[in-house]
Amino acid sequence: MKPGIGAVQASTLYDVVCLDKDGNLKWRETVPNLVVNEGLDEILEQLFKGSSYTADWYVGLKGAGAVAAANTLASTGSWSEVTAYTGDRKALTLGSVSSQSVDNTASKAEFAINGTATVAGAFVCAAATGTSAVLYGVADFSSSRGVEDGDTLQVSVTLTTAAA
Repeated sequence: MKPGIGAVQASTLYDVVCLDKDGNLKWRETVPNLVVNEGLDEILEQLFKGSSYTADWYVGLKGAGAVAAANTLASTGSWSEVTAYTGDRKALTLGSVSSQSVDNTASKAEFAINGTATVAGAFVCAAATGTSAVLYGVADFSSSRGVEDGDTLQVSVTLTTAAA
């Protein structure tokens, strides 16, 4: 096969907005995602093998540390999950697929921050809690960002496929 012929690229873009307790913009970060090996395998497993499938996907917040293709929820390497918010990971509620893209902009994942923390990115996985599910991908901010009690993080996720 010639390079680029028949190749497919999967990518994700996160747009994370931090609002203070009064609803004012504190910061915004828009970053691409690394689709980890486990996420790439999941695409093949579900699409071509038709294995037991769940449409339940969730958005989580990533702490400082490097992301790697070998990351899984159970083995994140040097980063850990940030949990200074109310409830579990937030459901990824996607709209309609169009032009090889789908997003959650009509139903953003919203995190009500209830402590002081440093957020360094975001991720998509197949579990609201725990570490025994598929990690699809992880994104690193350009630099870590501080959040505090009363802040709200709104996370938009855009998943795209394209002929590479």
